[in-house]
Amino acid sequence: MATHRIHHRTVTVRGLDVYYREAGPADAPVLLLLHGFPSSSHMFRDLIPLLADRYRVIAPDHIGFGRSATPDPAEFRYTFDELAGITEEFTDLLGLERYALYIQDYGAPIGLRLALARPERVTAIVTQNGNAYEEGLGAEAWAPVLALIEKRTPQTEAPVREIYSPEGIKWQYLHGVPDPTLVSPDAYEHDTARIARPGQAEIQLDLISDYGANFALYPAFHAYFRESRVPLLAVWGAHDEIFVPEGALAFRRDLPEAEIHLLPAGHFALETHADQVAALIRDFLARTLRHGNGPGSLLVADLPARVRGADQPMCGYP
Repeated sequence: MATHRIHHRTVTVRGLDVYYREAGPADAPVLLLLHGFPSSSHMFRDLIPLLADRYRVIAPDHIGFGRSATPDPAEFRYTFDELAGITEEFTDLLGLERYALYIQDYGAPIGLRLALARPERVTAIVTQNGNAYEEGLGAEAWAPVLALIEKRTPQTEAPVREIYSPEGIKWQYLHGVPDPTLVSPDAYEHDTARIARPGQAEIQLDLISDYGANFALYPAFHAYFRESRVPLLAVWGAHDEIFVPEGALAFRRDLPEAEIHLLPAGHFALETHADQVAALIRDFLARTLRHGNGPGSLLVADLPARVRGADQPMCGYP
């Protein structure tokens, strides 16, 4: 597999700097990677080199995250509509007329808004713990967020602030991981440092408060799936208690041919299973981008042991 350098670039959208990582041939099919909370394109640092020989891989940092601009909440509305609008303009600026989406956590409602706005652009979707169904919401993890969405008060804000505390961020990376020693501390310490910057506490609280707007769009997302029959691959950390496996299985309701794989991992599956995720993506996109939304599904059990890892069992749902 050829090695491709990762470029670190910045463009201006609506007067705001949007940082992004890019690798791969300029004329290759595009894969747009959209990160989740509380991370950034940093979460794709291991995945990008595994895909860049065959795809033009682009991973932006959302406004308020990573190395992108973090405008004052008094001057910028931190909502998912706003982040999706900026991401759409970002794709226009880069001339991305067709692309496959990789969506994780916050990246899901942002990316699926792009699909609603420009369905003709989306060639396929890879969702890694990127939820679109109520069944995917872990009851315990979501209880404080749902209380905040229902009524924002200092009392409902307090437990939500713990979610992006240093311990809360570390929990998201390590919880449900069979061998936590495989997770580099650099990952959660990187996120913790970015979230600790001035103004971040209110930025993240505003976005979490807006998450209810995503629930309101779930029926539209489901209709998009049914009408478009977009090829979809779910590679899901089975031990994630934020977006639980039922959320992965639910895609089959609207996309019967969706390919679903539950990995022995947590919320940030790439920290421990980047090789396996890359192998599944390469196989999936090679088939779907060449042949369209055809029948058939790859079972994890059919993968060579060198790909899936003899000591890393997975569950594949055909």
